[in-house]
Amino acid sequence: MSGLLALLDDVAGIAKVAAASVDDVAAAAGKAGAKTAGVIIDDAAVTPKYLQGFAPARELPVIWRITRGSLFNKLILLMPVAMLLANFAPWAITPLLMLGGGYLCFEGAEKIFHVLFPHGSHVIEEDMSIKDPGHLEEQKIKGAIKTDFILSAEIMTIALAAIEAPTVWMQAATLAVVAIGVTLAVYGSVALIVKMDDVGLFLAKHAPTPIGRGLGRGLVRFMPVLLKILSVVGTAAMLWVGGSIIVHGLEVLGFGWLGHHIHDLAYAAGHAVSEDWMGVTEWVAKAGMDGVFGLALGLALIPVVTKVIGPVMGMFKGEKASH
Repeated sequence: MSGLLALLDDVAGIAKVAAASVDDVAAAAGKAGAKTAGVIIDDAAVTPKYLQGFAPARELPVIWRITRGSLFNKLILLMPVAMLLANFAPWAITPLLMLGGGYLCFEGAEKIFHVLFPHGSHVIEEDMSIKDPGHLEEQKIKGAIKTDFILSAEIMTIALAAIEAPTVWMQAATLAVVAIGVTLAVYGSVALIVKMDDVGLFLAKHAPTPIGRGLGRGLVRFMPVLLKILSVVGTAAMLWVGGSIIVHGLEVLGFGWLGHHIHDLAYAAGHAVSEDWMGVTEWVAKAGMDGVFGLALGLALIPVVTKVIGPVMGMFKGEKASH
């Protein structure tokens, strides 16, 4: 009997440790996930464009396939690499973060450049040349998963840099929780966004009250506005996150001049207003300066990517460089 009680006591102790570990993982995952907010916003803003042109009945199945691809990217492809880097080559994390930050700056700047100086997109032209709906769906899904891979790599690297775990298993569990939570948050939001106009249309036609029908019509009219807002927010998030990653990376590598100046200017801006608005003003000023730096860097990278890196990658793929 005493042996059984001792066993139960041991089980209770293990359960307490496990519960504490779960709490630690959840807390660490929440902290790490918050660091990736800018990339998450951009991911949610970018994805709906891949669903344009599909029949409403195909939207949710396509989102589910992209979600599965995103989980595969994060858990099967990226997470093992991230864990190996963290434990055997931690020195590589900062340069990789900066590489991803540079890509975000390029993408954000390219979007703004496209708005200011409209030009044809070979991706859109290729989509218009595809007549088979099934083939078009496959191409769209592949494109979305490729974009997700790049953004997921950035999310996983940022999260990994923010995780403070005592063991490799706790680190891996936290990273997995971040990966699953971010994916469900992003693509759950995307599903709500792309189906909201269908909900509005249904209410506009079938709601039993004038208020309900008015709400439906309002949703239908508001969704294009929301998508434009998401596009703007996503672009701003790209530039802010990308710029801040580069600035912080330079500080880590011993080149802190730019980061110190941004900090000093943001601090001065915060102390130029009342104490109630000090923290918010300082944060906005720093984010704004990181974003301006990200835009400048991204604009500088556009000719490098389009005239050098793109053609070189095309040569490796056996494609002709397009100008």
